[in-house]
Amino acid sequence: CGKSFIWKSDLVTHHRINPREQPYKSLECGKSFSRSSKFITCQRIHSGERPYECPKCGKSFSQSSNLTKHQWRH
Repeated sequence: CGKSFIWKSDLVTHHRINPREQPYKSLECGKSFSRSSKFITCQRIHSGERPYECPKCGKSFSQSSNLTKHQWRH
């Protein structure tokens, strides 16, 4: 695209945001992702996988951040 950056970290961020740099594509919904973690979350939503379980009540979640938020409510 012709952009230049002083810091390598800014270039890396730019590449992640650039739509051409999204190597992870969901076959279920067609969305593309620059990070594997976002792709994995998308796949869990489609498959129904919920590997994070609350030890107090047994409710399960597809993302660890949702479990953390849930645990604050106990």
